[in-house]
Amino acid sequence: MKRALAIALVSAQFLLLLALALLPHGALWPVHLAVVFGAIVLAVAGAVFAVLGMLGLGPALTASPIPREHAPLVTTGVYGLVRSPIYTGLMICGLGLVLLGASVWHLVAWLALVLLLAGKARWEERMLVAEHPDYAAYGARAGRFLPGMGRLKP
Repeated sequence: MKRALAIALVSAQFLLLLALALLPHGALWPVHLAVVFGAIVLAVAGAVFAVLGMLGLGPALTASPIPREHAPLVTTGVYGLVRSPIYTGLMICGLGLVLLGASVWHLVAWLALVLLLAGKARWEERMLVAEHPDYAAYGARAGRFLPGMGRLKP
């Protein structure tokens, strides 16, 4: 059951990202050069942050929210800033796609992505607390998606 939920969450996450990339362009705001530039900056910054998160995990990296058994707890690099840098990067990148898309559907898809990643992160953190005795202290000092925000209560 746990694996099926993990597969469903990862699949939904990729479908929402695909929707953000492929939804038809809207007209909520004009997409001029400054908007395109801002969207590119957000997309690149989000991608870089997500990749740094992936590289930082090393042997603990998995597409599933279920932590790898006996994998080390990573609290350095971008993980010293936030507990879920890959999810943060996906949200930032998605926001860039919203800027380019300029539609209500882009906003809806992005909000659904944010809610999905927030729920996925909470579930993942419950498993990490059970797996790593030091996770609660780490969570009390590092924000979930943004530095200083969403810290666990000690």
